[in-house]
Amino acid sequence: MNAYITAAGAYLPGPPVGNDEIAARLGGVDERGDRLRRRILAANGIAKRHYALDAQGRTTELNEELAANALHAALDERGLGAADLDMLATATTQGDLLVPGFASMVHGRLGGGPMQVLSASGVCASSLAALDAAVAKVRLGDRRRAAVVGSELSSRWLRGSRFNGGGDADAHFLRWMLSDGAGAVLVEAQPRPDRPSLRVDWVRTVSLAHANQVCMRAGMGEGPSPTAGRTWQDMGSAAAAEQAGMMLLRQDTSALGALAEAGLREFQSLTREGLIDLGKLDHVLCHYSTNAFRDIVFDQLASAGAQIDTDRWFSNLETRGNTGAASIFIALEECWRTGRFEPGQTVLLAVPESGRFTFGFAHLTCVDGEAETTAAPASRPAVHAAPPAVQRVAPESGSVQDRLAAVWQEFEQRLDQVPVMHRLAEGTATIEDYRRLLFNLRQQVADGARWISRAASNFSVDLFDLRSAAIGHAAEEHRDFMMIERDYAACGGSIEDIRGGEKNIGSEALSAYMFHTASQPDPIGLLGAMFIIEGLGTGKASGWAARFKETLGLRDDQVSFLAYHGEADDDHFAKLQAILASPRVDAAAADAIVKTAKIVARLYALQLEELDHV
Repeated sequence: MNAYITAAGAYLPGPPVGNDEIAARLGGVDERGDRLRRRILAANGIAKRHYALDAQGRTTELNEELAANALHAALDERGLGAADLDMLATATTQGDLLVPGFASMVHGRLGGGPMQVLSASGVCASSLAALDAAVAKVRLGDRRRAAVVGSELSSRWLRGSRFNGGGDADAHFLRWMLSDGAGAVLVEAQPRPDRPSLRVDWVRTVSLAHANQVCMRAGMGEGPSPTAGRTWQDMGSAAAAEQAGMMLLRQDTSALGALAEAGLREFQSLTREGLIDLGKLDHVLCHYSTNAFRDIVFDQLASAGAQIDTDRWFSNLETRGNTGAASIFIALEECWRTGRFEPGQTVLLAVPESGRFTFGFAHLTCVDGEAETTAAPASRPAVHAAPPAVQRVAPESGSVQDRLAAVWQEFEQRLDQVPVMHRLAEGTATIEDYRRLLFNLRQQVADGARWISRAASNFSVDLFDLRSAAIGHAAEEHRDFMMIERDYAACGGSIEDIRGGEKNIGSEALSAYMFHTASQPDPIGLLGAMFIIEGLGTGKASGWAARFKETLGLRDDQVSFLAYHGEADDDHFAKLQAILASPRVDAAAADAIVKTAKIVARLYALQLEELDHV
């Protein structure tokens, strides 16, 4: 099942504040502070920003109000209300209250009905962590429509009354960097019919805190990391912590160069994995706090031979300011509202976070709602831009991707005729059907990591990257059969029975063929097997899990294997697509891959047909 961004909204409080007005709005600027202000503003490139402060420096709105206003903007643009949501994921650096969570407060302000809420805490990258959670629940079929909002009210940390005429350069730095605002998106299982939507291909967040000290911080004493007895909560009172300077928001500016380099390494890692194709990337929305950071990235990409046309980059830092967790959604909303994206184009969201070095990335594809629904149904494996409706392609013609798409189309038609799948589609499947499916899958899946490992051992040094990929894949999947066993037991089956089970005729044939093929020198044809098997995961498993849950009233812990592979196999399929598009797949390799895909598709269907013959 896919997930789509179907609407975007933003809210920026008050009129825009120019550079010459900041000092008056925030107050507390002495001669030294004014010199810092001018120097920092000259470097960051921000010309206008917004504050939820009036001319006297008083707070005019709560952070939860900023978030709710952005959510209403997104809902209004979609023609929906809060009652249409069944999940809300929020992101902020600091809510209005210490307790309860920010999502609960935003939900209370937003209204609507009962819904799942999630508060993602952190700094800038928390927005993509919240998006990741919402997308996962929609893909799983567990939630129908989710809202995600990033919101910041930084100005309360920046007022002159907090500085009392003091504060070091690290504290003053962020006074002239941060501002207020909120951005929101809606995530749904289907694209909207009246305008293009953004399919979420994948979301990745990674923390490098294991190798880096705290960089952006508040609430701790001096030093690179907190120590027992020296956080703001240990000071006896909030006033004592304030007096000690712990409540100032600080940035270790000396670490920002390393942050840019680390972010570039993560970007390049995604490129090597095949998740990003620089040649096909149409738009990059990168959140950065200063144009200096952008220039470092541009220079290092160019020196690495991976330069991206700067026309493809979009940022509204200059006119909207640095709004932390809200920034990436505020940028996305402007692109959405102005029609920057066209169907077929790809979009990368990139968010570095200096807190303790966290990075978030998301890859989107702009799709036409009607075309996506009719030409690229969710059951067909698709990670990158959806191709046109599949036409039957003769085995001798077309690219390897086209030929595999034709194999997949025939495989889908065969699956529709398999008795157990037919009963599932009609809503007449029984718990016995589901247990038989798990019982038989377990016997074949238990062999999966073994034949993948054998294939790895038979790749020559010329195909070393395929050997490495196979070894990594085997490591990820060698315990999958245990997940099936747990689901089987949760549905009333016996662990002893499923472990002592035998393969059915189809499973025997499939397993024997896989081991035979994996034992050949340089078994590149197995990429065709992976296309079918991983395609089942990314294209079918989530739908089967949701259908079994609905038909049989099952719990999450009873469909965990199918639900997990519906999400995890997206990564595997993306990597496979990158390999299939590489120069190493010549004509001979393409023939072997397509032939193997055909055989595996037929044997896999036979395995499922045999469920009714045991």
